[in-house]
Amino acid sequence: MIPRYARPEMVAIWSPETKFRIWYEIEAHACDAQADLGVIPRENADAVWKAKDVEFDVARIDEIEAVTKHDVIAFLTHLAEHVGSDEARFVHQGMTSSDVLDTTLNVQLVRAADILLADMDRVLAALKKRAYEHKDTVRIGRSHGIHAEPTTMGLTFARFYAEMARGKARLERARDEVATGAISGAVGTFANIDPAVEDHVCSKMGLRPEPISTQVIPRDRHAMFFATLGVIASSIENVAIEIRHMQRTEVLEAEEFFSPGQKGSSAMPHKRNPVLTENLTGLARLVRMAVIPAMENVALWHERDISHSSVERGIAPDATITLDFALNRLAGVIDKLVVYPETMLANMNKFKGLVMSQRVLLALTQAGTSREDAYRLVQRNAMKVWEQGKDFKEELLADAEVTAALTPEQIEEKFDLGYHTKHVDTIFARVFENDPL
Repeated sequence: MIPRYARPEMVAIWSPETKFRIWYEIEAHACDAQADLGVIPRENADAVWKAKDVEFDVARIDEIEAVTKHDVIAFLTHLAEHVGSDEARFVHQGMTSSDVLDTTLNVQLVRAADILLADMDRVLAALKKRAYEHKDTVRIGRSHGIHAEPTTMGLTFARFYAEMARGKARLERARDEVATGAISGAVGTFANIDPAVEDHVCSKMGLRPEPISTQVIPRDRHAMFFATLGVIASSIENVAIEIRHMQRTEVLEAEEFFSPGQKGSSAMPHKRNPVLTENLTGLARLVRMAVIPAMENVALWHERDISHSSVERGIAPDATITLDFALNRLAGVIDKLVVYPETMLANMNKFKGLVMSQRVLLALTQAGTSREDAYRLVQRNAMKVWEQGKDFKEELLADAEVTAALTPEQIEEKFDLGYHTKHVDTIFARVFENDPL
């Protein structure tokens, strides 16, 4: 991933230095377990730990791999350079490369998930704060991009909070599902290594033993993991799209914080563009790019092939690094979002009461008018607002067919804004009653 969209903590998980350190720990713990079983001498297992403080030379490993054409063998050769060839002769006893590679990948994905879960907590905290801040800030709800009925800005934030909370719960499950390791040897039969070794290594690495592997850990686990990242990315885009709409000049109900000295355009000095949320929309696409390849990695030939390997070398760091950056950017956008309640109210009143049409429709039916006639009467007056700029309430009061069914007081009452916000507290209770924060 390019540095522009990367944060150091997540990048470090995918560095060669981290990868080789995890490889080393897996091999060292496996040696311990083998020694406990009496398969290898204890002194040889202890000797491997002489390298516990070694910073493995990535360039040297690459140099060896240029000859061996095999990354794990290159690493083992380099390890023997530190431990001693005789002392290291039992390293990797009964194991296959996938035991190291797959277990390491899952360790990295678990660590990445932990960072992402913390990121989601930051997003949730920002959404909750803004939801309560604007719980009663009335704005127009829209369907198909067109004015519908009143809602509140707090409900908008609360809706996004609930969606992100579901995303976090899914990520917790995906983390748990991918937290397995396999030290089962060629084709996964344990023919050359005791299952107790797998138990020991997994416990030390924070994983569970894979119940049944072939020579690789089943990739449906990884498909689920990356699919979850894709769903979270789509939720990020969902929030970003709403903010981008609100920042449009014709709407301007909210906008991204515009910092002192910030420039919006190289050509037009007046511009204040929603650049962060546009960026988030693009980053969401990048994360979702990982989903289909991860799904296609599930089907492998027999007990082992490496068609998945090149894919995962790309999508694992790219998707997690990008999502980490996006979640943190989103948290900042929400936290600093500038909201304009007066503009929200002005926008809602732009069509002079038109958004109360359903209340009038229902009142007419309750007064004995057929639904078809009630719809005709309300729409007839509503179109005058759309086409001639009339005042909806005044048109209703001047319509003899309407006033034959409803008194002026009844019509007036249908324009009470509080009617639309009377259940906001109920909705908030549903969203936040089991608040994990």
